[in-house]
Amino acid sequence: MKLTDEERHIIVNLEYEKAVSCLRQAESIAEMDFWDTVSNRMYYAIFHAVSALLIHDRHEVSTHKGTMTMFGLHYVKTGKFTSEEAWLYTELQSLREKSDYNCVYVTTEKEMLPLFEPLKQFIEKIGSLI
Repeated sequence: MKLTDEERHIIVNLEYEKAVSCLRQAESIAEMDFWDTVSNRMYYAIFHAVSALLIHDRHEVSTHKGTMTMFGLHYVKTGKFTSEEAWLYTELQSLREKSDYNCVYVTTEKEMLPLFEPLKQFIEKIGSLI
């Protein structure tokens, strides 16, 4: 889809605001010990942040897998983001999928809590790039 510069700017800001909002939701939900929902909100925080970056840089994607693939191609392979940052994105996607779709799997505070700070830094990094 072709966007004007103004439309692109608006969508990038909306995506980034959504990322920040999802992170705040994850923090609030963590206080209630609903770790499956925390994993969902954390994944969507990173997804919307990456979407903002891709749109900002004029990369078109239409799926979650496409977003992850384009992030790896344009930002990890080029050295703009580290393999640890790519791992965070992959890990959050995996945790979200397991917690959302596997009735046997239970996400825990122990696995989610250490991911908050790296996620905050990741989102802030994207904010500085857009």
